[in-house]
This record gives sequence, structure tokens and C-alpha cells, in this order.
Amino acid sequence: MTKECQEVIVLGGPHISTSATTTTTVNMPVEVSEPDYVVWSLFNTLFMNFCCLGFIAYAYSVKSRDRKMAGDMTGAQSYASTAKGLNISALICSALMAIVIIIFYATVIF
Repeated sequence: MTKECQEVIVLGGPHISTSATTTTTVNMPVEVSEPDYVVWSLFNTLFMNFCCLGFIAYAYSVKSRDRKMAGDMTGAQSYASTAKGLNISALICSALMAIVIIIFYATVIF
């Protein structure tokens, strides 16, 4: 037997390919990761809690995360934007307060 005949016998004959193939398409929804600002709110709650703005921002951040887990992206974006605004306000107010205190103590000592 020739080598080609042995390969055909071992492989079980020639493979006949068909042009009709079935394909399956799975459409996965694109998951947009909307930030919920929980870490920033927690930082502001622990270190820069000017007039409890950090704590309120943390509460809105948790609400935003809950809405995101429930699938309500509109509600999650609304709570997240409120938390972002409160975090910015807490950061600016706390930074200004720190600057005022530093200036006050610098002028009192001299």
C-alpha cells in the first residue's frame, strides 16, 4: 500500500465539507459602568465632613449603587450626579476651611 492509501484508511476516508454551516449570534447588552462615587464619598465622610456633606454624599452614592444593581440606570445616574455635586461641595468647603485655619494660625503666631 502506498503512503496516501494508508493515511486515508487511518483517517477514515476523505472529509466532505458542506457549505451550509449554522451560526449562533448572541447579543450581549453593553454594560456601561456608571460611576457611583462611593469611595470618594467615604473619603469625604471620614476626613472632610464639612457640615455633613460627606455623609449625605455617601447616602446618595449608596442609593446610586442600589439603583444600578436593580437595573434602573436613569435613577442611578440621578443619584450619582447628586453625590458628585455634594462631594465637590464638601471638598471645596473643607479645603477653604483648612486654608482659612492655616492663615489664621499663621497671622496669630507672628
